[in-house]
Amino acid sequence: MAFPEFKLAMGQMLVEGGKITENLKRAEGMISDASRQNCQLIVLPECSDLGWSDPSAHDLTKEIPGETSDRLCRAASENGIMVVVGLTEREGNRIYNSAILIDRSGKILLKHRKINVLIGVEDIYSVGNMLSVVETGFGTMGVDICADNFMDSLAIGHVLARMGAHFIFSPSAWAVSADHDNAKEPYGREWERAYSELCRLYGIAVVGVSNVGWIEAGPWKGKKAIGCSLAIGPEGGVLAKGPYGHDAVALVTLMLRARPRDVKGTGYGPYLKGRGYEGP
Repeated sequence: MAFPEFKLAMGQMLVEGGKITENLKRAEGMISDASRQNCQLIVLPECSDLGWSDPSAHDLTKEIPGETSDRLCRAASENGIMVVVGLTEREGNRIYNSAILIDRSGKILLKHRKINVLIGVEDIYSVGNMLSVVETGFGTMGVDICADNFMDSLAIGHVLARMGAHFIFSPSAWAVSADHDNAKEPYGREWERAYSELCRLYGIAVVGVSNVGWIEAGPWKGKKAIGCSLAIGPEGGVLAKGPYGHDAVALVTLMLRARPRDVKGTGYGPYLKGRGYEGP
């Protein structure tokens, strides 16, 4: 089956800890801007509502669906664009670092809860308990979040790809120390390596989008989120990058097309072996 090409936006937005009204307004603005640039889908950062690891999550987190996600569903519908966005989610007495995929009518098609929760923020976020993909007119889409794509947790991406994903969209929050010198230590090589591994093996695309701005509270206080949003294509090469910096707000666009593959189930064993993969 041949899939149509589509235009994707990486919405590298400022996210301020705890400032939910301001953050959602920025997200809505990014969605509107992407629509005006004729994009069919936009990916926004991790915890776009409250900021990753911000202690305000204990008090301000909403359910999904709920007040926060409803605003972004309306923005998707009003602008006729698909949206992938990271949000904090409350379920009972638990808080999850979640992400949703919204279709152009404003319906939530998929929800993911981050699994590879970083040490130091376990008092905020519970470990995720779901993996899924969804078929769309552009191909099958999967969603994970930031550290779910660490090299030592690529099993998560492997599962999504083996479930049929042509794309993995990954809301992220990439942060460094305040004195990090990008000229001496260019950021992003670890993500390029991890993304490229999945892309090369399965012929998929992986897109990670990070926020920018200073982290002003919580265990990562004093660090800066620096963008560097990244898209890797089916051959394992870089398709697009966002700029670096705590103030590097940007809307980066690129064209994508799903690469069909017919492999299913136990067929993946020999398929992956033929590509040099000896893992499980």
